[in-house]
Amino acid sequence: MDIAALSIMMNHSQVKQQANISVMKMAMNTAEQNNVNLTKMLEQSVQPHIGSKIDVKL
Repeated sequence: MDIAALSIMMNHSQVKQQANISVMKMAMNTAEQNNVNLTKMLEQSVQPHIGSKIDVKL
């Protein structure tokens, strides 16, 4: 195998690796944002006065 072909193959593998890392970073950012949004939604839905007392009749 000649040097030029080896250089091209190495460059292509580096480009593929960089693309994979970029996609993974985007997925991680999306997951992080989804977690933040879910946490905010859960915090807003908490109603401390509901369920704190139980009426019992004997």
